[in-house]
Amino acid sequence: MNYLIGIDLGTSATKTVLFDEECNVVASATVEYPMYQPENGWAEQDPADWKNAGLATIKEVLQKSGVSGEDVKGIGLSGQMHGLVMLDENNEVIRPSIIWCDQRTGAECEEITRKVGKERLIEITANPALTGFTASKILWVRNHEPENYARCRHILLPKDYLRFVLTGVYATEVSDASGMQLLDVPNRCWSDEVLEKLDIDKSLLAEVYESPEVTGTILPEIAEMTGLSTSTVVVGGAGDNAAAAVGTGVVEDGKAFTTIGTSGVVYAHSDKIAIDPKGRVHTFCCAVPGCWHVMGVTQAAGLSLKWFRDNFCRNYMEKAEKEGVDPYYLMDKDAEAVPAGSRRLFYLPYLMGERTPHLNPDCRGVFFGLNAIHGQPELIRAVMEGVSYSLTDCYDILCGMGVKPEEMMACGGGGTSALWRQMLADMFGCSVKTVASKEGPALGVAILAGVGAGLYPSVQEACRKFVKTAKTCGPIPENEEFYKKAHPLYQKLYADLEEDYRELAAL
Repeated sequence: MNYLIGIDLGTSATKTVLFDEECNVVASATVEYPMYQPENGWAEQDPADWKNAGLATIKEVLQKSGVSGEDVKGIGLSGQMHGLVMLDENNEVIRPSIIWCDQRTGAECEEITRKVGKERLIEITANPALTGFTASKILWVRNHEPENYARCRHILLPKDYLRFVLTGVYATEVSDASGMQLLDVPNRCWSDEVLEKLDIDKSLLAEVYESPEVTGTILPEIAEMTGLSTSTVVVGGAGDNAAAAVGTGVVEDGKAFTTIGTSGVVYAHSDKIAIDPKGRVHTFCCAVPGCWHVMGVTQAAGLSLKWFRDNFCRNYMEKAEKEGVDPYYLMDKDAEAVPAGSRRLFYLPYLMGERTPHLNPDCRGVFFGLNAIHGQPELIRAVMEGVSYSLTDCYDILCGMGVKPEEMMACGGGGTSALWRQMLADMFGCSVKTVASKEGPALGVAILAGVGAGLYPSVQEACRKFVKTAKTCGPIPENEEFYKKAHPLYQKLYADLEEDYRELAAL
């Protein structure tokens, strides 16, 4: 029997999953690690934590399963995107990695826009300059830590640092590289124009591969340490959302997924490149060779419900502990009894500012329409509906760009809620499905590894064979009609408050 490994290097933990060649889970292991915030708005991690977690979990899944390293034909890597790892001439990490949620680089984003030009930047990189992306982090180190920048010989993304540890190869792939703001996204290669205008030496960057391509094999010392074989191939892999797309079968036109995690994402596959000239959504190369994806982001999706639970639902948490159930299950149950529209109560989910469609770090959360009739169930449902309206904003932009999904998968913690899936179906006006596997990104990159190792003919064929649908819900006509009428009012609330948000930020 042949086996594959998918490694998902996340923000809170690295999870490694061993699959057999039919994509059944054989064993999994997870190691957590901290995030550091040395100043307000900063976010850093130690790449040594990723290295140790990756090696420990590989060793653990092989020991748990009793599978020989010789039978592991391929490894795929998924990872948190945008993080900056800098190595010196001895391949030592120079400074902690500045990761995706770090917000220190506002001035550098202005510098990028000024040097490249706003419209030209979107034409080449398919996105406006954003604090989360890697290019602004590189400039921040150059501007604020010139001695560290001068020592830098290699720039890698988080999962690609783990690849270097495993293979000794400096490599990345198109989906993760798209989030650096240095890639020519339409042509799937580094942009000489952007690099020249930003005065970044191209030799610092890794070679770019397609996601299923083989980038290297396991080093002898790593094989000895983990139990892997030196013949095990490591493929390009994918950034976390592109990996999740493969793991949910979103690899062909007409397919999309919605994730409700801490943040929320509406992600659609496209065989042709589509770029929003206003920069409201991200266009990246996807994990299917020669294809792209378009993605809208809601900053505080699951975070909104978690915030409400932690601050206003102590009674639900105590009851859940007594009954041995999840508090969200009880909250869902009560919210389900409330009619669509939460009895004329709206929630704007801007607890962390917003990405799509507003690109506004200063907007804030709002309850609108509060009345003495409203209790916890109405507020809970309003929070869920507010997040769903925001995700519908993302969905509508994708449709307006000609990337109209015919099939929507739901994943992430919020995707396990039947009520939340029903809201999405009602607002999107299409069926919403879940997949049988819960492994998402790890399964996605294991499939990519299987293609690279020659076990599967293509990403699409492997997904058709191994990604199975679990549950499906369609729109409820009367709810669909209500939300069509209510959504414009939700959108108008932001427009009415936009100037007030500016004044609030200036207080």
